Amino acid sequence: MKVLSVVGARPNFPKLAALNESFKPYPEIKHVIVHTGQHYDFTMSEQFFQDLKIPSPTHHLGIGSGSHAEQVGKTMMALEPVFLQERPDWIVVVGDVNATASSAMVAKKIGMRLAHVEAGLRSFDWGMPEEVNRVVTDRLSDLLLVSDPSGLDNLRAEGQEESRVHYVGNVMIDTLLRSVELAKGRPTLDEYGIEPGNYVIVTMHRPSNVDDPKKLVGWMNVLDNLAQTIPVVLPLHPRTKAKLDAAGFSPKSKNMKLGAQAGYLDMVGLLKNAKLVLTDSGGIQEETTALGIPCLTLRDNTERPITISEGTNTLVGSDPSKLAGFLDAAFNNPVSEKRPKYWDGHAADRITKILLENNDLAPRQK
Repeated sequence: MKVLSVVGARPNFPKLAALNESFKPYPEIKHVIVHTGQHYDFTMSEQFFQDLKIPSPTHHLGIGSGSHAEQVGKTMMALEPVFLQERPDWIVVVGDVNATASSAMVAKKIGMRLAHVEAGLRSFDWGMPEEVNRVVTDRLSDLLLVSDPSGLDNLRAEGQEESRVHYVGNVMIDTLLRSVELAKGRPTLDEYGIEPGNYVIVTMHRPSNVDDPKKLVGWMNVLDNLAQTIPVVLPLHPRTKAKLDAAGFSPKSKNMKLGAQAGYLDMVGLLKNAKLVLTDSGGIQEETTALGIPCLTLRDNTERPITISEGTNTLVGSDPSKLAGFLDAAFNNPVSEKRPKYWDGHAADRITKILLENNDLAPRQK
């Protein structure tokens, strides 16, 4: 069985690592990796392949940055000849980035079978480009591999065939659990001048938080104020750094520590040892739940509700002025140690078995 995995952006790579590991015990599986190049910065791409020991991509498309329409169009044009050349039994896509939706449309237009890892997640906010990507990919997929129980309800409500939907757990947690020990020896905390359990880490990259200079500076001022009482660490996503530079922001507190985008193992170490995490990332909501670290999500919604119902996550909203009202509870209330079902380090193994068991599955026709 030939499996072709398509990845393109930072959130995809830990998921690819788990899948690649799960394929290794099966000599009958040939794994072809296609990297669209949506993310190409070293710490957001190549370093993941090094840290997680992912094989070099069989095909690297070098799509690069651009508007959503540009990325989707260029990616579809580049993927079609690769799919036709490789003729895989399964095309596997993960998450909700532009590479995911592009792959789905190309796969179905040329009649190839598609499996979507992390199917069924919904924020119910079509203002998020990722939500559109999720809906498109799920509608076209032949196998829907679900990471959050809410996904089962969402797919059922959308009329998906039950036989094509499987709750497998969270592949990103597979890689996270394997990486915690590897992250222990990293010098990241020393480089930032911080101590375990005594800092806040912040990640922010969504357009709703960073594209409006006034709002972005509003967030930074609130965080700068927080840094008066506890160190605040911001490994800056490249687009966030560009927006901050354009806005001319400069922190007043020496405990406001702005740094470069962290590599995967460095980020795992920062999350594992943090007192509190502030983020607008879907993946970090999941990682903090698995690690038992309190998380405040700087968004009005989440496509990962299990991180709230069974995890450590609280929605703050997208108004910087409201953050202060959540901090006291986040610092002082104990968090859940419960890990959701199938977030056990074996989600990728379940996916591999499902792919093998369904290698004669007919493609969806409607």
